[in-house]
Amino acid sequence: MRRYGHGARAFLTRLGNDRDGNTLIIVAGAMVPLLALVGGGVDVGRIYLVQSRLQQACDAGVLGARKELGTIANYNPDTDAARVADKGDRLFNVNFADGIYTSIDRNFTMAIQDDQSILGKATVTVPMAIMQFFGQTDVSIGVACTAQLNAPNTDVMMALDVTGSMNETNPGDSNPKIAVLKTVVKQFYATLESVKQAGSRMRYGFVPYSTNVNVGGVLKDEWVATSWTYPSRVVVGTGGTAGTHSYNTSSTLVSGGFTTNNSTSAATFNAATGAYSCSKPGNTLSAATALVSSTSTAVAGPPAGTRTVNDYQTTYNGSVYNVALAGTQCNLKTTTYNAYKLAFSNITEPSLDAASQWNYMDVTKDVSAWRTQSSGCIEERETYEIDDYTNVDLTRARDLDIDTPPDAGNPDTQWKPQYPAIVYDRALQWNNTGAFSTSPVTTSAEYVAPWIAGYGACPAAARKLQAWDTTSFGTYVDGLKAGGSTYHDIGMIWAGRLLSPTGLFASENANVSASRPTSRHLIFLTDGQTAPLDVSYGTYGVEPLAQRRWKPGSPLTLTQTVEKRFSFACEEVKKKNVTVWFIAFGTDLNPIMTDCAGEGHFFSAANAGELNDAFAKIARSIGELRLAQ
Repeated sequence: MRRYGHGARAFLTRLGNDRDGNTLIIVAGAMVPLLALVGGGVDVGRIYLVQSRLQQACDAGVLGARKELGTIANYNPDTDAARVADKGDRLFNVNFADGIYTSIDRNFTMAIQDDQSILGKATVTVPMAIMQFFGQTDVSIGVACTAQLNAPNTDVMMALDVTGSMNETNPGDSNPKIAVLKTVVKQFYATLESVKQAGSRMRYGFVPYSTNVNVGGVLKDEWVATSWTYPSRVVVGTGGTAGTHSYNTSSTLVSGGFTTNNSTSAATFNAATGAYSCSKPGNTLSAATALVSSTSTAVAGPPAGTRTVNDYQTTYNGSVYNVALAGTQCNLKTTTYNAYKLAFSNITEPSLDAASQWNYMDVTKDVSAWRTQSSGCIEERETYEIDDYTNVDLTRARDLDIDTPPDAGNPDTQWKPQYPAIVYDRALQWNNTGAFSTSPVTTSAEYVAPWIAGYGACPAAARKLQAWDTTSFGTYVDGLKAGGSTYHDIGMIWAGRLLSPTGLFASENANVSASRPTSRHLIFLTDGQTAPLDVSYGTYGVEPLAQRRWKPGSPLTLTQTVEKRFSFACEEVKKKNVTVWFIAFGTDLNPIMTDCAGEGHFFSAANAGELNDAFAKIARSIGELRLAQ
């Protein structure tokens, strides 16, 4: 037994001293982790290579699709989406062939976003070559890519709310909203001009809007009807009693702590005592007034006589108010007239001799010289009362057709000049009595004249897209004035018309070249919600009298009608490959605003600082050329 044990120990000793055998076993045992390490490196390298190539292909696809989208002036998703997708797919396929690097299950999808960017997603599966022996069979890879291709050629149209409320001041600001807007818009221009690319075309246009838009200066003569019907009046004989008539609108605070404007509906002036008062619901201004000035003007008629305008100051609760002629202040106008009788009815211009010249109060109008005789504002083209805004007939609703030019000689397709001085709200009287009448009325009563009452505002003239220098841009913006009511639809309609590359100004708005498409942007700013007035003389006439798109008793209110048309017009504008930006300045955003602009393209600005921030963000987006992942 001792000899057997001694032999075993000797064998183990010899085995332990045999290094060749140990090395073989150790190497054999180390092969498995070494294979995993080397094989993993090979497979991981393939994964990174595939991911990098997939990202490049994704980028190429969305860039190609975005460039193709930019060449389509009138984008229709039903017919053009496939064309855009095909361009992107082909470029993706060229850069990442099916089966490259033994990949499988290749997939690439794209979607057009609200801001006209293209969002892409690409996925592929990579089978493992070596790691499959260790239980890892394949790896799924996915990448995302976004092309925001803003071309160096840029058109920016600004639809700016210049209604009367823009004269008010937002809490926290020291200047009225209209003054803040002017400053910010000029800074916006300076920002964009500072990043303008050499050799590029950068243009700006304006549509100031309120109750109407002033576009007479951009219309061709053949686009304007030579005859149109207006609710006016003519003298039919003598009658009634000679006397005076006084009326006013509202007052403006001069000093003191009472800050509410005194909106009035009637005025009384006693010529014998010089006492004057104007009333406000629940409040009455003191009759103690001071006469500031008095101006008398001969009136040719009808009615013949003298119009005397007296300017006063009055005090209420320790606050001093101007009772003056300018702006929306409390206007006391006293007309002394001879005995007369007026027939209020629809009259058609021209319908009389003497070169079609008529005297209405103190206004002379010549239809053949509409460019100089009218206000520059217009009445819209033929339309109808729409009950289904998902199926609008643009051959009837020509006012919502932003592209088709008028047919010369066809009044339904043409615009009509606005003549506020001859229009009357038949049969509303200055004492707040009466109701609208579509039938002619013969009377000696005085009916409300919208242009005198401040309900026929015509803003500053619109401007087509053009290149500006700093001086001319600033001069135009500084000339904006506030007045009138809030009709968002007409602002959107005409901003679209002046910006569209396929419409009235197609030759001016077309792309500079196919390889350098134009990036088009519409900035829409308002300080209030839709607020039309039935007494206003606007783009559709005096609505209860004209009844072109709405009438009393319609299923929709006038406000709802304006908003429906605004939303429809916005969608028509976006079909032109236009990015819409919406800014609510000192007012709340509502669904029609946010739906129009789309996610990421609307802003709420409560004061001057926030308005400046909103315009700065828009400028950065317009001014950058980038591929975002």
